[in-house]
Amino acid sequence: MSNAQPKWTREAAAALHDLPFVELLFRAQTVHRAHFDPNKVQMSRLLSIKTGGCAEDCSYCSQSARNGSNLSASKLIEVERVLSEARKAREGGATRFCMGAAWREPKERDMDTLVAMVEGVKAMGMESCMTLGMLDDTQVVRLRDAGLDYYNHNIDTSERYYPEVITTRTFADRIATLNRVQEAGIKVCSGGIMGMGEEATDRIDMLVSLANLPKAPDSVPINMLMPQADTPLAKAEPIDPIAFVRVIALARIMMPQSHVRLSAGRSEMSDEMQALCFFAGANSIFAGDTLLTAENPGDSRDMALFAKLGLQPMAAEEHACTEAAE
Repeated sequence: MSNAQPKWTREAAAALHDLPFVELLFRAQTVHRAHFDPNKVQMSRLLSIKTGGCAEDCSYCSQSARNGSNLSASKLIEVERVLSEARKAREGGATRFCMGAAWREPKERDMDTLVAMVEGVKAMGMESCMTLGMLDDTQVVRLRDAGLDYYNHNIDTSERYYPEVITTRTFADRIATLNRVQEAGIKVCSGGIMGMGEEATDRIDMLVSLANLPKAPDSVPINMLMPQADTPLAKAEPIDPIAFVRVIALARIMMPQSHVRLSAGRSEMSDEMQALCFFAGANSIFAGDTLLTAENPGDSRDMALFAKLGLQPMAAEEHACTEAAE
């Protein structure tokens, strides 16, 4: 499989984004079927391994120590507790276990514990993913050598709008971390959040930035903002559902071999909206009741929706995309 990726321009991406809605969905579903089984969805489980007290000022996040949140900081949790949760996730059908820490970057004193978490999850036969903030070259190599499969580091929005959301690090900082992770041979998980007051052009530009990485992210989480109390975006206006589905469809077309994950915000989506997202090319979700500090639909609601739509959880061996037929 070639890793070469087409280089997208804003104009080409915008032309697709602005197509009549049904035409856009048809094109996205056509691309999706060329690379994936349209009735299979990859299941991940996310655990907060260190909550609150983050030094960043991300306007959407309840874990920031800077934005007025009252969420108290916790210490990095012990390895065995993480592995116990990973076992439960595997028993519940998840094939990837994601671990998130509310940090600007990990401290050297924490690296042995993080490495042990990765090694333990891998020993269970699950894919491992971590989100720890920025990484230096040594930390990337240690995580890679431990067997880390994915590193999540969202760019959140466009380069233009980024300073309106975060001021404690730059858009370029995010891209630099993604490049460092890719160069080390770890798969990238990176996407953004819709509904933070951005314009449609910002959503398009965000996807252009991701698609134009040396290799497009293997996983692209598309989140709908869930306003958190005591944060600057607590009263943000929700994004229009059709506008959100357009982003899913555009991500599928622009990054045909990536898993497009319908991420945060599903608890606020109707079954019909989620169904449109799956039709538009979303083929990954987070299972469970919570996503770090945000609400998630839970297994029973997800399985009921899957039954309605005829969807099935994807097995680990089905994660890789297939090449389109010549």
